[in-house]
Amino acid sequence: MTSPDRATAPHRGRPTGHTGSVVARALGVLEAFGPDRPALTLSELARHAGIPLSTAHRLVGDLTGWGALERDETGRYRIGLRMWELGALAPRGQALRETALPFLEDLSHVTRENVQLAVREGTELVFVERLAGSGAVPVHTRVGGRFGLTATGVGLVLLAHAPPELQEEVLAGHVERYTPFTVTDPARLRRILADVRRDGYSVSDRQVTDDALSVGAPVQDAHGRVVAAVSLVVRRGTAAPRALAPLVRTSARGIGRALTD
Repeated sequence: MTSPDRATAPHRGRPTGHTGSVVARALGVLEAFGPDRPALTLSELARHAGIPLSTAHRLVGDLTGWGALERDETGRYRIGLRMWELGALAPRGQALRETALPFLEDLSHVTRENVQLAVREGTELVFVERLAGSGAVPVHTRVGGRFGLTATGVGLVLLAHAPPELQEEVLAGHVERYTPFTVTDPARLRRILADVRRDGYSVSDRQVTDDALSVGAPVQDAHGRVVAAVSLVVRRGTAAPRALAPLVRTSARGIGRALTD
């Protein structure tokens, strides 16, 4: 099964042109890291970033000096704490997480299941928070991890409330299949998205792993715009989606109200 962090996804936009080439190459070095590549040698960085070793040496030196990278005792490089400091300043992530956390903790405490919070960025989602329930079904998501919009409970919510042109872009592209139950047919996905808008919640039944069921609900701001999605992820067969939906929707509404206070 493909981990959400390893899902196929387009590269984010990079600067182009001569003046942006150094920045683009530096970003390429940073993008070489991933959940399956947390530590890399200089030659590995050069290969994954597609740049000459001499260029990688210069860029890695600058990034290490600034704190974006750190060199460990084995000589490999890792993402540095300076990147974490900057990431914590992202308002859509940190401010939302701080506001939502009490509601997510309540939901996790009541259900003892996995609770997730995500936002949409382009044609992907980013997990802003994840609370693991005691004894709950294992999940492969992580805070900061990206995933497509067509399979998870939070993804289906975010896609259902995305602009129509973005929905069509996603449905016209490659839809990743993770299990035999993953819905990849565009016509069926359109019906699912319509159901999400009608019912006020989503159901992802064994679409990411064959033992999990996820129920998601939208978080709306004061203007009624969907700015995030909350989900419960449980072991399939332990609870009916209709029983979970009121809990998830209540949590999402609470977060939405708190965001407008």
